[in-house]
Amino acid sequence: MASVVSAITNTIPITQFNRGLAGKIFDDVKRNGAKVVMKNNTAECVLLSPEEYVRLMDEVNNARLLTIATERMVHYDPATVISEAEMNRRLGITAEDLADFDEVDIE
Repeated sequence: MASVVSAITNTIPITQFNRGLAGKIFDDVKRNGAKVVMKNNTAECVLLSPEEYVRLMDEVNNARLLTIATERMVHYDPATVISEAEMNRRLGITAEDLADFDEVDIE
């Protein structure tokens, strides 16, 4: 029953936009969360606050990165790892080449 109530309270008929209620709808989205805009009894779009959109996109990107890292770890072979010094040697990079760069923090 709670999901039915949630669905009813979180939907907005598109006619409310046509009646000039967009500002009120946007305020409600910021206060109470996402709303589904209905057009001809079909979900047309979802309204989110910018903060909620950024949070969701961060979550999606983090999940993608985790998937990539997990796939890489499946194929990880410690025997194939080389040191930074060896990589620099192979690429012909010297300490002088790196002297003008700031230190990089890897998270």
